[in-house]
Amino acid sequence: MEKFPQKLASKISQRLKDNALRSLPKASQLVDFSSNDYLGLTKNEKIERQIQKNGATGSRLLTGNHELFDELEALLQSHHKAESALVFNSGYDANVGFFSSVPQRGDIVLYDELVHASIRDGIQMGHAKGYKFAHNDIGKLKEKLVSLRAQSSRDTEFYVVTESVFSMDGDSPDLKEMATFCAKNNCFLVVDEAHATGIFGKGTDLISELGLENDVFARIITFGKALGCHGAAILGSKQLKQYLVNFARSLIYTTALSPHSVAVILSAYQYLKKESSGICKQLYQNIDYFKQEIERFRISDKFIASNSAIQCVMISGNNKVKEIAGQLQQEGFDVKPILSPTVKEGAERLRFCLHTFNTNEEISQVLQSLKNYMAT
Repeated sequence: MEKFPQKLASKISQRLKDNALRSLPKASQLVDFSSNDYLGLTKNEKIERQIQKNGATGSRLLTGNHELFDELEALLQSHHKAESALVFNSGYDANVGFFSSVPQRGDIVLYDELVHASIRDGIQMGHAKGYKFAHNDIGKLKEKLVSLRAQSSRDTEFYVVTESVFSMDGDSPDLKEMATFCAKNNCFLVVDEAHATGIFGKGTDLISELGLENDVFARIITFGKALGCHGAAILGSKQLKQYLVNFARSLIYTTALSPHSVAVILSAYQYLKKESSGICKQLYQNIDYFKQEIERFRISDKFIASNSAIQCVMISGNNKVKEIAGQLQQEGFDVKPILSPTVKEGAERLRFCLHTFNTNEEISQVLQSLKNYMAT
């Protein structure tokens, strides 16, 4: 059937016109400055894969709840200092499952304007109303809360949602101040730790590093980034876990992760527990070196302030940012452009993801090239 809906064809045409049409990339041998493999664990031969049973056979509530899930969730509970942990198939599944089922009709979700699409999708799928607040701005959050609380019923619950490290900016909110704010204002704080998992707090997360485990209602951690695996988990109370097992549709109605996948996550965590001080230290050194180099090249004013492995330089316009990304790729550096509408128009950027295996020479070379191309 060759006919294609005209409305869909028009949307594709508009993306082409905006130079923003997405396509699936081919694998490359370029120097990696784009993946989320921050600690290089996908390339680590010491992480064993010994499980023989590959198939999950069903959802976790039917036949797919292999005994390795209990082992992994117990490890996560201990490692991340949480009361309980519940494993999902992906970070997307975890966020959709949580936000579509936990906030109830009549409740209100206040979320940072730059939270991940999976959080927004989960809110839209649920019955609570969602309102965004200005990025990392607790003052604006307070204004929004005061206004909405005055209009709400006495049984309305308020959820405040942020990320510990934002994926498109690489920056972080003042989590201590936010936790204090939520405690004083009787709000439930939810933090997506996707880009902090395994990197901060001796291989745990940023909430653990700051000692805020008991001040957060739920944390979403993921294994598909620094852990080099796949899947995610929601950390919270035992009662929250019980609730999600009963009402999170993205857990209930999907085939579970395979035992092989769970075994790989366990191996990655066991390796991380032994080696976190060394590999995390190397990552921090690379981040510091990158920041020193952008100062040396006098381009730091173009970068978003960040202490994480995500460093972004603002280059306005899809055409320009794609052009410079292409030039860097021709020199052998895998640096990806972030285009609108993924980010706001005018806020396009190149995103550099730093890893333990990036060398000082590679960092200096890519930044020297970046400076040259930005000047043309």
